Amino acid sequence: MDDHDAIVRGLCAIIGEQSDMELVAAASTVPELLTRAPQLDVVVLDLRLEDGSSPHTNVELLREAGMSALVYTSGDHPHLVQMAAKAGVLGVLRKNVREAVLVDALRDAASGTMVPTIDWAAAIDADAGFVDLSPQLRRVLELYAAGVSTAGVAKALDLSTDTVSDYLKRIRRKYSAAGRPSPTKTDLYKRAIEDGWLPIPRRSLR
Repeated sequence: MDDHDAIVRGLCAIIGEQSDMELVAAASTVPELLTRAPQLDVVVLDLRLEDGSSPHTNVELLREAGMSALVYTSGDHPHLVQMAAKAGVLGVLRKNVREAVLVDALRDAASGTMVPTIDWAAAIDADAGFVDLSPQLRRVLELYAAGVSTAGVAKALDLSTDTVSDYLKRIRRKYSAAGRPSPTKTDLYKRAIEDGWLPIPRRSLR
């Protein structure tokens, strides 16, 4: 699952050369993939997709459908790797790995075996920086970081403005304790994207 045609074509070629593998479907979003192929042994998943969805959400959707995921990424966004690792992927591979390493990883993942790599282990070790929020704090962060005022958040969630302000202080304390201080609204917007609470901005076409 990738929104770069060159990557998809490359994977098609590599998998097509293996007698024990079959590429069943290619898609650029999870809903599209689930529509095309509701039963798969393993999904090769890029972390940044065209719909701006978070890796955590994508991995959870795939797991709910009974599918395992193997991350295949450029690795330039550590927080995205951490999100995927927290959601329960079988492994993390960089797109510059040798073809033989990729093929072996696909075989292991298709059989449900974990694929231990340095990048995957590093993501697990660094996961202490991920801030897990309660559903109520998450809703406050999603609205506020997306641009809604404190009063607007209070009205939308049927809370008092004092309660919303208190929740925002709690959220900031949590991020500060995790080593990711967020004193401004812009900082909270970045954290919400990094941790999957808001969609990743779409990449501009050049």
